[in-house]
Amino acid sequence: MREQYIRKLQKEIEKLKEEKNAVLLVHNYQRPEIQEIADYLGDSLGLAKKARETKADIIVFCGVDFMAETASILNPDKKVIIPSPEARCPMAAQLPAKLVKKAKEANPEAPFITYVNTLAEAKAEADVCCTSANAPQIASALKRNSVLMGPDRNLAWFTEKETGVKVIPVPQNGYCYVHKKFDAADIMFLKEEHPDAVVVVHPECDPEVQRLADFVGSTSQMVKFAHETDAEKIIVGTEIGLIDRLRCELPDKTFIPANKEAICIQMKKNTLEKVRDALLYEKHVVKVPEEIAKKAERSIISMFELMK
Repeated sequence: MREQYIRKLQKEIEKLKEEKNAVLLVHNYQRPEIQEIADYLGDSLGLAKKARETKADIIVFCGVDFMAETASILNPDKKVIIPSPEARCPMAAQLPAKLVKKAKEANPEAPFITYVNTLAEAKAEADVCCTSANAPQIASALKRNSVLMGPDRNLAWFTEKETGVKVIPVPQNGYCYVHKKFDAADIMFLKEEHPDAVVVVHPECDPEVQRLADFVGSTSQMVKFAHETDAEKIIVGTEIGLIDRLRCELPDKTFIPANKEAICIQMKKNTLEKVRDALLYEKHVVKVPEEIAKKAERSIISMFELMK
């Protein structure tokens, strides 16, 4: 019965998408039944690119608040809606605009790189944006001895390690509560239990976890690695939604969660019912104030320019 109900909702959503010329952008951490009907499924960088390219009139963003804001900033003439307005990223709230301003005043020679996991007000005060997929590339492209980066301290550590550029984290201890669930001892235990497995983790994980990994990267980079590696067993250190995708795409491989409790509660607030209602009633619209949006757009576009 549950399966029939899911299929019914999915058909309703597909019909509404066609009627309203809408596109469904879905993050890798979303529920599997939402992933199944995505027009594009990916990480923050991929979703930002698709939001910029789409010809749809309506963008339904199945992710969290900062992602929908980014889509709205890049598409001021389109209607951007988020199924659940309660899907708010706790890490994004750790870097308010005033903290960006204060850090820049204290370090006037260092450009500020805001992680995409920030609200528009923080992006508006930054020099350039980055994602977990391109943070080292952006830091290197700026050609500076030091940069400011926030809010995730572990991504800052990863970027410094990869580039040799001094990365000053802002705030000092910004973090993702989901990736804080991964523990080096657990990884070591799983490696002993599965000696033929490789380990992939997200750069939001603590340094001691990253050091144990065979590969560190964004969710879409992990997907690419999983497709290309000869390993048949992969220990995955990120939110469990990515494992749903990997198991669907690579059913002949075994994916082992590094922590079964690594669940982003906010990401899971989007449901099929809420997606359908968002399309049906064209709610909840995400619109960034024009003054903030224009300034934030500059930091996002700068990211795309530096990636060329």
